[in-house]
Amino acid sequence: MMNRKHIVLPFVFVAMMTVALYAQETESTSAKRLTAKDIIKQSDDLMRGETLHGNYTMKVITPRWERELNLDVWTHGRTKTFIRILSPAKEAGIGTLRVDTNMWNYLPDVEKTIKIPPSMMFQPWMGSDFTNDDLVKESSIVEDYTHRILGTIEMSGDEIYKIELLPKPEAAVTWGKLLFYIRTEDLLPVREKFYDEDGALIKVLNYSKIEQMSDRKIPTHWEMESKIDDGHRTIIEVLRAEYNQPHSDGIYTMGNLKQVQ
Repeated sequence: MMNRKHIVLPFVFVAMMTVALYAQETESTSAKRLTAKDIIKQSDDLMRGETLHGNYTMKVITPRWERELNLDVWTHGRTKTFIRILSPAKEAGIGTLRVDTNMWNYLPDVEKTIKIPPSMMFQPWMGSDFTNDDLVKESSIVEDYTHRILGTIEMSGDEIYKIELLPKPEAAVTWGKLLFYIRTEDLLPVREKFYDEDGALIKVLNYSKIEQMSDRKIPTHWEMESKIDDGHRTIIEVLRAEYNQPHSDGIYTMGNLKQVQ
């Protein structure tokens, strides 16, 4: 007859191993679990990179007129942005420079540099549905807002994080609330909603057409639609984007802003 002790010991060993493996799996899952702020930051980093040089078209559409701009864009982290309009001829040469919290526009026709005050950061850039702040990212979606995951939803067959951003009391931002929709699979942005301080929806930014650009995949079609001006929308197409390549510090200077070729 088998000793009872010999029967019990294997079961105890199996039970202990099961508990240990479960604890290890739980710890691993917990370590991988992202906070709302983690998701926003990683998604923002994915789109921004350490450095970025890209060529874009911006099509501004209103009920009365349309126009298309071709843009050369350089960014360095979250502190420096340089934008030059390449075409059409009427706007070619107009430049925008942002360094830290300072922003300037250069108008080559009158050879004039205009410093943009903080009160103008949320005005439309070149008549588009994107503000100065949208284009140069002076305010930070990572540091100027608190973040909360509202849940996950399905959009076009993808599982999506729905994240609420509320401004911190000391933050100089214009939006009363932001809602970000980000794919759980790869943290690519899908949609952003912008609300004023009274909770009214002002505009919606939709991302689509994911393509390989440099060392990553990003959405290459961005469409900002106004919810207060009927028929107003702006479409940005990413034609080329090179990430994490060395940039000369001379790009982000007043001298370069005024140097129109």
